Amino acid sequence: MSDLSPQFVTLEGVEGAGKTTQKRALCAFLDAHQIPYVETREPGGTLYAERIRELLLSHSAETVAPKTELLLMFAARAQHIEQLILPALDRGQWVICDRFTDATYAYQGGGRQLPVQWIAELESLVQGTLRPDTTLIFDVSVEVGLSRAGQRAALDRIESEAGDFFQRVRASYHAMAQEEPDRVLLINAEADEASVSHDMLTQLALRWGLPCSLG
Repeated sequence: MSDLSPQFVTLEGVEGAGKTTQKRALCAFLDAHQIPYVETREPGGTLYAERIRELLLSHSAETVAPKTELLLMFAARAQHIEQLILPALDRGQWVICDRFTDATYAYQGGGRQLPVQWIAELESLVQGTLRPDTTLIFDVSVEVGLSRAGQRAALDRIESEAGDFFQRVRASYHAMAQEEPDRVLLINAEADEASVSHDMLTQLALRWGLPCSLG
């Protein structure tokens, strides 16, 4: 078991980047090191926040204003933080979260082109000092990502956006990796799943001072 304090780890990337698959590999790695953790996602993570997720991602005859989308994202996040994330960290559990506020900067800031200052103000209000300890951004070209996503079930409202929207999202993620290299790890996710997992776990083992037992 690691002597590290509980870590808040988030996974990010455009559609089709393979976050779900790599989250499984990360959780198996934590299991191997007997590190207690909870898995969660955004938007969502609690019963109430999942109801907001449904509002956010469902197709609707009524156009969803970008500002409405932003506020709903943070409404779900406020509930998620209070009811799941902070209690888990306080219990000594790590939190492994599929998307968090970086996704808001990328999708609502980059994709929707909303003012970054709005997001920063909501981040401060809702999160206080809470920030991820480590963020993994799985990077694929928009073409590859959308091709992968298209092989899944029907696309949700946000997944159905045009390619230029996702180009802006990806550019935002790249900017984060450049601006915060101590927190953000940018991982090439266009390789096969095993190679991506190896790259991710090698970097994390070094970061956390853990044996890299990759099997």
